[in-house]
Amino acid sequence: MKPFHNHLRALIRIIAFCAITAFFYLLWVCIVPLLLVSDKAGYWWRNFNFRAWAKLTNVLLRTQVEARGTPPRTPFFLVSNHLSYMDIVVFAAHLDCVFVAKSEVANWPILGLLCRSMGTIFVDRNSRMDVLRVNRLIEQALHSGKGVLLFPEGTSTPGTEVVPFHSALLEPAVQQGCPVSFATVSYKTPVGQPPAHLSVCWWGEMSFLAHFYRLLQLKSVDATLVFGSYSIRADDRKVLARKLWQAVREELIPVVEKDSTFADSTNSDAKRAQKRPLHPHLKPARSAPGLLEERCRTLTHSSNKT
Repeated sequence: MKPFHNHLRALIRIIAFCAITAFFYLLWVCIVPLLLVSDKAGYWWRNFNFRAWAKLTNVLLRTQVEARGTPPRTPFFLVSNHLSYMDIVVFAAHLDCVFVAKSEVANWPILGLLCRSMGTIFVDRNSRMDVLRVNRLIEQALHSGKGVLLFPEGTSTPGTEVVPFHSALLEPAVQQGCPVSFATVSYKTPVGQPPAHLSVCWWGEMSFLAHFYRLLQLKSVDATLVFGSYSIRADDRKVLARKLWQAVREELIPVVEKDSTFADSTNSDAKRAQKRPLHPHLKPARSAPGLLEERCRTLTHSSNKT
């Protein structure tokens, strides 16, 4: 009976997830034209809509989120390790921010439509020139007082370790002298359920639809967000990427302990699965300091570690 119950749970959740997503999407489409006269009002409605959707999705999946530390206040530039598409749901329930995601996400069923509607910044990792476009969009988001969340590993992992960060999309922070905050995310499933590194973390060659169906079968998920207690500045994006990577490594709660057999066998696999760096030798032209620099100086996590 247990497999039947799992499939029934997944079926009910699929229907409910589609209904929740359709409701908030239609709500967004119907109301947002009335708010076009004010960018501030439109962004507030976007945040309210996105956060409500994320919270209801967490309730549907019985995702219990424990947040440690204090989330940064807008405007902010935040980086985190990356384990799964669930990271977006977990962070969106606690932060008002613009996500930076790979361009493939835009074509995902249901989630892709929602991410496009919510103003996600998509980056084509196969295009050298797209880094320049994305960096301009990140700068514009910070300039307008928004929060930006970046997953600089460039890929998702099983959570045994943090792979080295790509630096190309950190250039806006370096140009404007912005402090960059950091956070970590980790997952755990109840005893007797499939382990989180297989059922929640989405990595390697896992099929999205098959993995999502397995996720929907879980009784519950425990997620832990850890927000760093300080922010980091640097005059070079590669130095900044290395410092942020070290900070995230120190705070990471491994999904699989490093001394386990699985961790030993997947550390090398995770590194091989990592995408090529986003053109590390590309150096966008520096823009003149402006209002963004002034906003960066007001970020609440202004303490920095050099």
